[in-house]
Amino acid sequence: MGSGLTVAVFGAYGHTGRFVVAHLRERGFVPVLSGRDADKLRALASASGLDARPATVDDPASLDRALAGAAAVINCAGPFATTAAPVIEAALRAGIPYVDVAAEIEANADTFAHFTERARAAGVAVVPAMAFYGGLGDLLATAAMGDWTAADEAHIAYGLSSWHPTTGTRTAGAVSRQRRGGGRVVYSNGRLQYRHDDPPALQWPFPDPMGSRAVIGEFTMADVVTIPSHLSIPEVRTYMTVEAARDVSSPDTPAPAAVDKHGRSAQTFLVDVVVRSGGTERRAAPRGQDIYAVTAPLAVEAVDRILTGRTRTVGVASAGEIFDAPDFLRALSPHITLEPHA
Repeated sequence: MGSGLTVAVFGAYGHTGRFVVAHLRERGFVPVLSGRDADKLRALASASGLDARPATVDDPASLDRALAGAAAVINCAGPFATTAAPVIEAALRAGIPYVDVAAEIEANADTFAHFTERARAAGVAVVPAMAFYGGLGDLLATAAMGDWTAADEAHIAYGLSSWHPTTGTRTAGAVSRQRRGGGRVVYSNGRLQYRHDDPPALQWPFPDPMGSRAVIGEFTMADVVTIPSHLSIPEVRTYMTVEAARDVSSPDTPAPAAVDKHGRSAQTFLVDVVVRSGGTERRAAPRGQDIYAVTAPLAVEAVDRILTGRTRTVGVASAGEIFDAPDFLRALSPHITLEPHA
């Protein structure tokens, strides 16, 4: 448990940031609220009784003040193409671990490319994409691999009942599309590739009771960065149910609306992860509610494990590399239902 340790949350007033703040408090940590909008911070601080420290990514001194005395920092503020590097720099100056919830493929790739050596030399853990997209899929694929040292393919199929995007999701998506010049990204033959054709329409055999569903193939998410960062798998492909893909692409889809006391939306998910080697496949398929809400226990569990020394490496590392994946997934049992299949 947190034992009163302070954890700075950058972007604390955002949709996911609020879930993270609430979960930190549940786990016994003391969140420090930070972010770029001083008015939103003051309002959240007034309602929660927590300390607020405004900071902007173009003012390193303000970030240093925000992280002063903190044991770790969780970055919930997108677009991460803008925020990740400055907040990581501040974490390195403070000598504290950094965790973010970035779903942006290029931003996560940048973190590995630019900070791997520096973070390792500093002895600081930097864990990008510690969220529903990127972190969860990596933990599942790593656990499914078991004693395999390599596989031919990894497939991550997202069975979302709907996808009401937050403002942050829409902003991050726009930044990613701009960086890709309107193209789309896939991970094939051991590297990221950019294409300008239409993604394939497929059927995916989700476990019962969902069953076979229409999906958008090569609907690429952050798993194509996290999984290959440490697993020898040359083909990593992700899929999205057609309904959810339609929701997130429509400008008319409203933001998530709370339906329970935890602030979760009615959205449900089933993530079907399959790794294949030769003629053998291994599978894991967790179910849960609200992709934004479930990101909070992922990020907070990561911080708790780093601060209590339950890690396997240091420097920039994905969830599956730095943590014991099966044990981490068991710790998420209050938030997801996992039924692994050999």
